[in-house]
Order: sequence, then structure tokens, then C-alpha cells
Amino acid sequence: MKLTLKIWRQKNAQDKGAMVDYKIDGIEPDMSFLEMLDVFNEQQINAGEEPVAFDHDCREGICGMCSLFINGEAHGPDRGVTTCQLHMRMFKDGDTITIEPFRAAAFPVVKDLVVDRSSFDRIQHAGGFISVNTSGNTIDANTIPVNKQDADAAFDAATCIGCGACVATCKNSSAMLFVAAKVSQYALLPQGQVEAVDRVLNMVKQMDDEGFGNCTNTGACEIECPKGISLENIARMNREYMSASLKG
Repeated sequence: MKLTLKIWRQKNAQDKGAMVDYKIDGIEPDMSFLEMLDVFNEQQINAGEEPVAFDHDCREGICGMCSLFINGEAHGPDRGVTTCQLHMRMFKDGDTITIEPFRAAAFPVVKDLVVDRSSFDRIQHAGGFISVNTSGNTIDANTIPVNKQDADAAFDAATCIGCGACVATCKNSSAMLFVAAKVSQYALLPQGQVEAVDRVLNMVKQMDDEGFGNCTNTGACEIECPKGISLENIARMNREYMSASLKG
């Protein structure tokens, strides 16, 4: 396959950045998108040019590091997959592919296609944990009865990998789906009830402090989410927040 790549190049956070066009040949349809970028970078290095910086880690659709905006879509044209699971058979010979970093004020560009998503970490640190001391008094979780429907919903929420596709897709750069997933996975389980009030209030406050926008109610985040996190989690978080506000 012969392709034209339009790639966002930015030397550092202070650089203005710009789209740069490249030509690449010899791409196999069975290559993953990141393998294609590896081939491109090898081409760049052999030509004495600067390779493009992009994030990646597990390359198994688990870590969420590989987040890229491809042809105007978070993680590219496929559904239910991360960028590392996207294959070049989704494109045609001669195609032009536009590759950008996720665009959000709370996700500042570090270099080229790499963005700083530590804002998600700070939201998680604000309340996405259980701090009950079980040292010396460990209780088997299986001894606590949990309704199967709640357990399944909690597990579904916990599949969020924090990639940021929801933010990149939302026209307001909202992090509501991410925060809602993290709140829901605890709100549905008895272990999460002890700190439920502080958790939702603190995480929503941190989300706002980080500069994420409000929910647009368009549902684009659920569609683009590689793990299919449901909008029902946002509704649940809103209920949890309302309840916590009244109690607080």
C-alpha cells in the first residue's frame, strides 16, 4: 500500500506545531496502525530525519496509551478498538491519512502526537480509591453478597482504560464519561459506600479544576469509546452527585 500521511509535528509544548505531509510505501494490510508508524519512523531515521513521537505501551488494547486522532476520529475508523488494534486493512491503497494528537486544553501536547493526560491521574487521586485499612483484618470479598446486575454493571464501568477518547470526541472536551465510569465502579459495590459522598464530590470538583468542559448530551463519547462505556454511568454519577450534595 502507498499512503500519504498528514502528521501533526510539534517540537515541544511551547512550539506552535503544524501538519506535515509524508509519503510511505510497502505497508501491508495486516499491519497494525502502530506498526505502520514504526515503519514510517524507520524510514525517517534512515533518511536522517526526526522520527514522529507517539505514545504506546502494551499494544493489546488494555493501557490506552496509544490514543491518536485519525481522520477526525478518536482511535480511527474502526469501532470498539484502540489505535494499536486498528489495522491498515481499514484503509485503501492511495489513501491520505490525517494523524493528530487528542485535542483538549486539559491534554496539552508534549511533542508531536504525545499529550499529557496526567489530569486523569489527578482526578483518580481525588477520590477513585478505597482507603479503608484492612491490614490484619482482611475479609474475603466473596463473603459480601452483591446483586449480579450491580456486579456486572460495576465490572463494565471498570473496563474504562482512561485513554481519553471521550474527551477528544466531545465538542466541549468533557471528561464526564471517564469520571462517571470511575465513580460507578465503586458506587455499585458495598466496598465503595464508605467514601461515596466524598468520592463523587471530590472527583467532579477535580474534573472541573482541570478545565474539562461539561457534558454535551450528544452521546459521541460512548460511540467512540473503545470499551463501550455506557452513558448510563453519567446518569448514575449525576444521581450520586445530587445525593452527595444534599448530604454535604
